[in-house]
Amino acid sequence: MVKPTDIAHLISLGDPTISPDGRSAVVATARPDLDANAYRGQLWLVDLTGADEPRQLTHGEHDNAPRYSPDGKWIAFLRGTDDDKPQVHVLATGGGDARKLTDLPGGAGAPRWSPDSTAIAFTARVPDEGRYGQDEKITPGKEPPRRITGLQYRLDGVGFLVDQRSHVFVVDVTGGDGDGDAAAKQLTSGDWDDTDVTWSPDGAWLGFVSRRHDRREHDLNSDVFVMRRDGSDLRQVTDSTLSTGAPEFTDSGDTIVFVGGDAGPAGNEWVGTQAGLYSVPVVPGGRATRLTDEERYNLVEGSGLIADGDHVLALHENRGANDLIAVPLDGSEPTTIAGGQRMISGFDRAGDVIVVTYKDAQSFGELGVVRNDQVHPLTDFAKTLRENAAPRPIIELTPSAPDGQQLHGFLVLPEGEGPHPVLLMIHGGPFAQYGWTVFDEAQVYAGAGYAVVYTNPRGSSGYGAAYGKHIKGDVGDRSMTDLMAMLDDALVRPELDGARLGVLGGSHGGFMTSWIVGHTDRFAAAVSERAVNAIDSFGGSSDIGWGFGDDLYGPDPAAQRRQSPLTYADDITTPLLIIHSEQDWRCPIEQAQRLYVALRNRDADVEMLLFPGEGHELSRSGLPSHRVARFEAIVGWFDKYLKP
Repeated sequence: MVKPTDIAHLISLGDPTISPDGRSAVVATARPDLDANAYRGQLWLVDLTGADEPRQLTHGEHDNAPRYSPDGKWIAFLRGTDDDKPQVHVLATGGGDARKLTDLPGGAGAPRWSPDSTAIAFTARVPDEGRYGQDEKITPGKEPPRRITGLQYRLDGVGFLVDQRSHVFVVDVTGGDGDGDAAAKQLTSGDWDDTDVTWSPDGAWLGFVSRRHDRREHDLNSDVFVMRRDGSDLRQVTDSTLSTGAPEFTDSGDTIVFVGGDAGPAGNEWVGTQAGLYSVPVVPGGRATRLTDEERYNLVEGSGLIADGDHVLALHENRGANDLIAVPLDGSEPTTIAGGQRMISGFDRAGDVIVVTYKDAQSFGELGVVRNDQVHPLTDFAKTLRENAAPRPIIELTPSAPDGQQLHGFLVLPEGEGPHPVLLMIHGGPFAQYGWTVFDEAQVYAGAGYAVVYTNPRGSSGYGAAYGKHIKGDVGDRSMTDLMAMLDDALVRPELDGARLGVLGGSHGGFMTSWIVGHTDRFAAAVSERAVNAIDSFGGSSDIGWGFGDDLYGPDPAAQRRQSPLTYADDITTPLLIIHSEQDWRCPIEQAQRLYVALRNRDADVEMLLFPGEGHELSRSGLPSHRVARFEAIVGWFDKYLKP
């Protein structure tokens, strides 16, 4: 039975790195530390030959993003502390202490080795002088004012962008004395962000992503650029018609592949835009070619690529799973390298050896090796979770909507025969997916005695472009139709008590929770978290409100009012707990306040729980103490109304 405090046993993994000889891999772990009220991360060394057990390699507070050097002599990684931002370090594979290479005020991003193993490229935020603690005498409240001239000037979880732009750096591995004075050289500058740096196979060029086109504040598009390793001969490769990310040179060096998306003629379509694999010649550049089918394939957001001969390895969302696929450079049909009921989150390759990090129904994160299209576990980080709170099994749901569309979702049952009270849980996005993994939300609520139905209705990713775009322009009604169909199908089971129902969700799931209780009274209690409740003010207050709302709900003010849960506040009779973070810039706190005040003004059964210092990602990466308090509040709310 999983309890809120058992999040301490949820060990997640970053992207793996494999030694050039294919004999070992290194992976970073991360876990909540309830005693320290912080997160801890270290590197682990895994012997791929099976001769030795996995062992902890580093003992820092926040060690992550490991990467073997091409010559196999070094492991580069990021190390930070509770008080200091992450900096690039290197550790000799032959033993010894880690050596610090950078000491930048904005910290450093994930390291990328040059092919000759002499230098590391990375991106880092460069704060304006006098900001972000560079001068101890200037506290945040005493900093000079920020002059804003564009629409995309801040980002939830990051802060303001205009005074801490991300740029490309290169640092010499052999320089410095180990105290961060290796003189990292800044290669780019300007009022834009430069990200996702990579090396050409000969080490002469760097590729990266930037948004420098004239309409960059009005769209989602970005471009791939190349420059020489000293920063000279800068050139734009793509034509500003796509969003771009994770560029990699092919083995020949004359082509770049990248993860991209076509956000429509104006470049501002958010929902249902499938991320695909593209290729573009370095010379002359220009229009890129899509290599994956736009309807069927959606590459995993934030995942990297490996160009391997005549194909590219990538991750693809597939009905609640993330599959590793090989995409031929000639645009022919991809093949699945590793699939199944798991969510692969990272991968690396050396010769014929491929390792992956993944989550599944019994683990929050493991490292495995791919053999014969199967993933063979190499680690057992879930052991402490099983010993303290064994996860409940995941049951697959495949009902149909009233119009015949097959839907997909999951059910977790608590211990005992039941019938159990039921929670309908709705994911955010909406273009996202619940998947085949130990999910702390479902497991904690099942541990508290609730059957949890959590689903991927239309609007979700992983089921094709048309499936994702179905809800646009009529979000509440169309989503609710699918959600109720999935709930009603699950309630046929005798273990579920259809007379004791609760509903909850965060972000888009919070929007749908607020919407549902404004359109039906069949639920005994509800919890709406970090929700969009009023589309009109969301447009100007959210970090993405400049375009996201118009795409999902339509630009017409009357249509937006019709689709806003706040419009139906007078119809809400369900006891409602509203949870929000005070520093949420994705769905700002006024979204919670407006609904709360509307309900309190008529003495409705409503409470509001606010978390100081937290942003939109509270439930996933907030302070461990806040995550536990949130769970306890939600369980307590449902216990009050569903377990009288």
